[in-house]
Amino acid sequence: MDATAKRLLDWYDAHARDLPWRSPPGAPPPEPYRVWLSEVMLQQTTVAAVGPYFAKFLARWPTVMDLAVADDAEVMAAWAGLGYYARARNLLACARAVAARGGVFPDSEAALRELPGLGAYTAAAVAAIAFGERAAVVDANVERVAARLLALDEPLPAARSAIRAEVMRLTPAERPGDFAQAMMDLGSTVCTVRNPRCLLCPLAEDCEGRAAGPERFPVKPAKKARPARRGRAFWIERDGAVWLVRRAGKGMLGGMRALPDDGWAARGDGAGEPPLAGSWQAGGVVRHGFTHFDLELQLMLYSGSDWDSLPANTGEWWRLDRLEEAGLPTLFAKAARLALADKD
Repeated sequence: MDATAKRLLDWYDAHARDLPWRSPPGAPPPEPYRVWLSEVMLQQTTVAAVGPYFAKFLARWPTVMDLAVADDAEVMAAWAGLGYYARARNLLACARAVAARGGVFPDSEAALRELPGLGAYTAAAVAAIAFGERAAVVDANVERVAARLLALDEPLPAARSAIRAEVMRLTPAERPGDFAQAMMDLGSTVCTVRNPRCLLCPLAEDCEGRAAGPERFPVKPAKKARPARRGRAFWIERDGAVWLVRRAGKGMLGGMRALPDDGWAARGDGAGEPPLAGSWQAGGVVRHGFTHFDLELQLMLYSGSDWDSLPANTGEWWRLDRLEEAGLPTLFAKAARLALADKD
């Protein structure tokens, strides 16, 4: 085993984070379902945010077979608030593909890549952590550690091939899953984006970036200004219930319950027609940032009574006292809170 890898594993044995989806250092690996579920949830999301969702999913769908037969709407509602909702759709597609294999996950990185929704990172993580395969597991934390170890001046994303090669070089054949998690923990707790704790780092003597100024790495390209979109969401209330629609299965917030809107996801100009003709009044503005754009959503409140004109089979009345159970994505949950605050 490389001396660098050994130092890191020794550090991990003493400082590993206690997380519900992990096995302790040196213990038998956790079951693949737990590893896969946690890794999908952790993409673009913090450990603190994922913990309660992971527990809720395991309680409700304790095995991949349980998840495979779950109702799509229930899974999407349970996912609400985690964001990046394509992950929930991919979660279901993958669970059903594994169910078709008898509920058994493939045990190699290459075979895992063939499952729907599993990219390079997730396949490598499951292969290493659940099955002990030597694989290069590179998330944002690992990327930062490796870039600093090498003092890579090449900006991202071009530097990623060198980073992956370095991680693969360092990954030992023994305990590759623990090594992957050790790199993640090091990046999360010691080799942080700002004010890295170099004096506590087990890899300090190997780190070329330490002398050069570790916060320089990884080198990132200049940020581009995110475009702004405008849209409208429509609040239609009747007898203590609000009209909710189901968004199309593909596209922004696909498959989620939501307030009707003007088609901002496709149009981006706030010019689509409301679902009912008649009296509308402005109810305030919600602002929300997506990965590639910022949205300013004008909430419109219906003050008419022509509810029977709503298109048949396009939505459902949802009781206001049960609205939290609808699983609205964050954008529409914000809009709902604004509408209810206006009522109060």
